[in-house]
Amino acid sequence: MENRDERSTHKVYEKERIGEVQIADEVVAIIAGLAATEVSGVDSMAGNITNELVGKLGMKNLSKGVKVDVTEEHVSVDLSLNMKYGYNIPEVSEKVQEKVKSAIENMTGLTVLDVNIKIAGVNLAEEK
Repeated sequence: MENRDERSTHKVYEKERIGEVQIADEVVAIIAGLAATEVSGVDSMAGNITNELVGKLGMKNLSKGVKVDVTEEHVSVDLSLNMKYGYNIPEVSEKVQEKVKSAIENMTGLTVLDVNIKIAGVNLAEEK
């Protein structure tokens, strides 16, 4: 059977089961992005200019600001975040790392080797 999906995928299991399960790298990136934005102090994911424009046009790009490198059973994650003003960056970053690692491992069964964070900006806007 020909694989028509152009995205990079990772096979989760195949042995002694009915069939195989594959997870697209983009799905792992979406899990990471959603987990990161649930942490208090994180304002949003930061992406490149193309992603920013797509976001302004109303199209959702849930993996914006996330780069994942998935090997056989391991994942490395790079996140670009915009923080809220007034939060302790090292504390929030550690919480993001823990939450992203936990979410990916629990949902995919893959082992997360590292979660690297780049603080791309700080939102100075007052919350209403």
